[in-house]
Amino acid sequence: MQASQRPQMSGGVHGLYNQPMQQVEQYYAPYHVFKNNNCNNTSSVTQFAFQTQNEHFFTLDSLPATDYVVYDSPPALSVSSNRSPFSPQCSQSYMSDLHHSSDNNPCGSPFSGCSGVDDGDLKHVLRELENKLLGPESDTDDSCSCSFNDVVSKPSSLTRWNRVLDIAPSLNLKELLDACAEAVSDADISTAEILMNILEQRVSVSGEPMERLSAYVLEGLRARLLSSGSIIYKKLKCKEPTSSELLSYMQVIYNMCPYYKFAYMSANVVIREAMTNENRIHIIDFQIAQGSQWMFLLHDLARRPGGPPFVRITGVDDSQSAHARGGGLQLVGERLAEVAKSCGVPFEFHGAALSGCEVQLENLRVRHGEALAVNFPYMLHHMPDESVSTINHRDRLLRLVKSLSPKIVTLVEQESNTNTAPFLPRFRETLDYYTAMFESIDAARPRDDKQRISAEEHCVARDIVNIIACEGADRVERHELFGKWRLRLMMAGFTPCPLSPSVGETINDILKEYSPNYRFAESEGALYLGWKNRALATSSAWR
Repeated sequence: MQASQRPQMSGGVHGLYNQPMQQVEQYYAPYHVFKNNNCNNTSSVTQFAFQTQNEHFFTLDSLPATDYVVYDSPPALSVSSNRSPFSPQCSQSYMSDLHHSSDNNPCGSPFSGCSGVDDGDLKHVLRELENKLLGPESDTDDSCSCSFNDVVSKPSSLTRWNRVLDIAPSLNLKELLDACAEAVSDADISTAEILMNILEQRVSVSGEPMERLSAYVLEGLRARLLSSGSIIYKKLKCKEPTSSELLSYMQVIYNMCPYYKFAYMSANVVIREAMTNENRIHIIDFQIAQGSQWMFLLHDLARRPGGPPFVRITGVDDSQSAHARGGGLQLVGERLAEVAKSCGVPFEFHGAALSGCEVQLENLRVRHGEALAVNFPYMLHHMPDESVSTINHRDRLLRLVKSLSPKIVTLVEQESNTNTAPFLPRFRETLDYYTAMFESIDAARPRDDKQRISAEEHCVARDIVNIIACEGADRVERHELFGKWRLRLMMAGFTPCPLSPSVGETINDILKEYSPNYRFAESEGALYLGWKNRALATSSAWR
């Protein structure tokens, strides 16, 4: 497929609720989730030997035009932004112990080996590559830094890469991608191009999870090699899908995976409990999307003993969401107002059509006498920090919110480490994280399911390209591990708020609808959602 024919890779994924209330179902709409930031952790390169299929293999370039079936959805369903969801990534192989960088030691994940690098596994994989390249008698020191280049550093550069190319056909996809990333990092264009050509024959958007992921990782490596990651990142959405198509992509992801329900429901339970005795409530949502999350909360508040409180919602959202939503924030306000009226909740809505970087105190319209709740749903990782801008909008926004004296703040973020990590560790972390995500998706839909293919292309691929190919301000997907978020919040003056047992009970009920490989646990005051032994996302509360 020519570049002009490529389907759009939209980044933002939105979650939807399975709603028992008929009134809410008519507004059933997906939610938006995004960026990730990471501290300087190295990521594990776990070996997988997937069988390749001798069928048709396609990358974004070669994918044939297909008439994707639009997923059935209620009329009001829409998506808030074209960024990708909190990339649900996590199916790693089981690892024996946790490994976090010094920046993240305070917040070890309860999942063994999640969001970190297992040096033993990495060295094992690299030792195997070394043996393939240099033979089993190689005297390469195990203490060397864990990179493909270091393992084969004794021969000349030319000899090293010649040997890589000699054994390339026998390498599995993860090994090939890692070798290709090393060549790209070395600016060895000829070697990288040869490895990419080999990869091209082994990837497939309808294959096994690793084959599908490799197709999109390959696009990211190509973009980086051309030093035009930002341009290619934008060109990946050459053709804007229709509103109904966007809605279907988001709803497919929502139905396949529990990531957005986890975000919605955990925050809603926390806010509802914090506001038990409040008569006037103001909620500031820094990624309002469709506002679907608050439809459920409004119904809950309507049933409160003694009558519902007055509820005011300020919805912050940037202009990218307007296309997916089919209009501006006034549509969200109108829908929420209808739901509030139907269940007898006094309600007011204020839309702030701004990015988080633009938000100032006057945009939030805080009033005296209202109990304030602030919601950060998969949003803060899109804010540039001190590694990108001297203004450090990430910490600035946290300090601004703290100055408002909120009664409760909810934070949901992806558990990944891609913010300040150098290219190769970031690449390996991305590969590890998205391997888990693609495996979790694979458990829910057949591999040739056109809706799944479309959802992965439009909701995930663009983020992968951004993380791998872009740097500086062009890289907007910057995830951090919970330990780093914890430090940021505490430095801004927040203290953690213990989660009640009802939060965990709610998430446990949600997960009953999905694969038993999904897991959740509580650690260091945060609730972790994971796939097998890999943490995917965290939810926490602050005051």
